Amino acid sequence: MSKENIVRYTIKEIEEKIARGEKSKTDWARVDALTDEDIERAMRDDPDWKDLMDIDWSKAEIVIPQKKKAISIRLDEDIIDFFQASGKGYQTRINAVLRHFITEQTRSKG
Repeated sequence: MSKENIVRYTIKEIEEKIARGEKSKTDWARVDALTDEDIERAMRDDPDWKDLMDIDWSKAEIVIPQKKKAISIRLDEDIIDFFQASGKGYQTRINAVLRHFITEQTRSKG
């Protein structure tokens, strides 16, 4: 899907559309008719899913963000470059890696 086809609405805008009686343009009957195989095939054909298709999500956990504490930290330049190269939100990804490390350390000691 190209970015020119993506439309974003705030919750307020959606509520206003519903109040005006505007209907969804989604063909829900077509969506409901899709089988798991149809969905997986479409995902495999979608380049945005390329790196996510074969990840084992069975151990994924819901993470509720905690309040962040601002600190100053010195990291190797290549570490920062690696995370920044993946785009916006690199500090959140660094935090996730550190959290995973803590989880694994705690799990292995328990």
